[in-house]
Amino acid sequence: MIRFKNVSKTYPPNVVGVEGVSLHVKPGEFVSIVGKSGTGKSTFAKLLFAEERPTRGTIEIGGWDITHIHDRDIPLLRRQIGVVFQDFKLLPKKTVYENVAFALQVAGERPHRIREVVPKVLEIVNLQDKLDRYPNQLSGGEQQRVAIGRALVHSPKILIADEPTGNLDTLNSREIMDLLSKINEFGTTIALVTHDRDMVNRLRRRVITLEEGKVVSDVEEGRYKL
Repeated sequence: MIRFKNVSKTYPPNVVGVEGVSLHVKPGEFVSIVGKSGTGKSTFAKLLFAEERPTRGTIEIGGWDITHIHDRDIPLLRRQIGVVFQDFKLLPKKTVYENVAFALQVAGERPHRIREVVPKVLEIVNLQDKLDRYPNQLSGGEQQRVAIGRALVHSPKILIADEPTGNLDTLNSREIMDLLSKINEFGTTIALVTHDRDMVNRLRRRVITLEEGKVVSDVEEGRYKL
């Protein structure tokens, strides 16, 4: 599903993002990519959804070599990859329903398809009773659930969660992690990029640890140790 082959990313003048990363994530896996700030986690995530291109090496997503992906193909890639960020990135003047529907509208989906998909997604993230509320009327955890719902509308094969609990308290963080586990049970591959040791250790799933841009540990049902 995800394959990195000796991938490096260097920023000018000579700043290493990741160096010599090789790994394989199988379909349906839930993997946490962990490390302290500045260890390459964000670069790894950006390479996954083609916001950055590698300096060296190859990246495959679902058998598709995206190493030198053309800009025109990126929208197609991102329909296969859902992305959730720390800061939610919701549209403040749109309701919960409209925020989720917007991801389908910009992809050119027909109105009847939007009316079919959005309620199903809102039920998955347990926001079906708040579809008319605006982001400022929601808790942080609810806003993140809207963002996850928006990422699910294209039924992506992979969901990348980049520090999804970074702005949340412990209770809301656990609810988000439980939701990601539920989505993983549906068959979606989850790549969780985080420094949240407690959440990772609670999952007891595969843990890949980065230090100075390199993979220093890759453990099944592992723990994140500082």
